[in-house]
Amino acid sequence: MPKAAQHSQLETLLQHPSLWRARGAAPLAGFATGFAQLDAALPGGGWPRHGLVEILTAGSGFGELALWAPLVTQLTRSETARWCAFVTPPFEPFAPAWSARGARLDRLLIVRAPHSGGGTPGSLWALEQCLLSGACGIGFAWPQRAGMTELRRLALATERGASLGVLIRPLRAALEHTAAVLRIAITRTATHLRLQLLKGRGLSPRVIELAWP
Repeated sequence: MPKAAQHSQLETLLQHPSLWRARGAAPLAGFATGFAQLDAALPGGGWPRHGLVEILTAGSGFGELALWAPLVTQLTRSETARWCAFVTPPFEPFAPAWSARGARLDRLLIVRAPHSGGGTPGSLWALEQCLLSGACGIGFAWPQRAGMTELRRLALATERGASLGVLIRPLRAALEHTAAVLRIAITRTATHLRLQLLKGRGLSPRVIELAWP
């Protein structure tokens, strides 16, 4: 067999997702984020297809959901569309805005979860159930705090439910350990969204800026 053909076969084999390597499994092709610059920076060329993702912000309304709008639209418009769940959001999702972006409103689910005993966020338990159910393709929650036990349970739920979990957390969480496959801190200026890529499998930490209307 020609060497060129052998090399091509070897490269194909090395990219197989079930192949274990010293630095982990070969990356799966991700979901396009809708932002070419971000796709180029993320392993797999986009958002992970399942797993736990942390978005760290200084507060709500910093563009954290608009960053995910292209994927939410894509998932709700797919032939096998599952629910997109917003678990105890800090504000009411504005239906006309989501509709204008092309998302199917009948695939958006709002979950209200009160705090459980001891101050543990009930939203984390509710999000875990959404992710485990197989009925949700993606779920969002906004916990002020989350322990490693809770984060590991959420990460496991995404694997079992073949789903994507997104936690919007305070910037101080950057100092804490995490079970997330991807962690990004975002800040916003008048014209740009600044993304600091902090952690990810095969990720080179960096800062990128996306033009923002």
